[in-house]
Amino acid sequence: MMGLVINIGVMIAFIIYGVILSKGKGASLLSGYNTMPLEKKAKVNEIALCKFMAKIMFALAFCVALFALSEWLERDLLFLIGLALFFIIIGFAITYANTSDRFKKKRNYKKL
Repeated sequence: MMGLVINIGVMIAFIIYGVILSKGKGASLLSGYNTMPLEKKAKVNEIALCKFMAKIMFALAFCVALFALSEWLERDLLFLIGLALFFIIIGFAITYANTSDRFKKKRNYKKL
């Protein structure tokens, strides 16, 4: 029963952080972004990064909901599905965020 309460608490925390990120705020809590030098931060589209990470937080909250449901219904298969999805989502997020220049600011060229 204690595990169920902990899983629900973690799920709620992920959802709250997801809501904050979906509004384009909370980038300072993203570890990779937080440790960047200011010169590199200036080149990052913070809002796009936050919105992407919000979607990841919601997906991870779903995985944790599967953990809680697994404990409540005493079905190990739900836990295994949630765990597999958790690792797949993390792997996707790391790959997607670190390949290409998806979160770089676009330059605005002005005509002289």
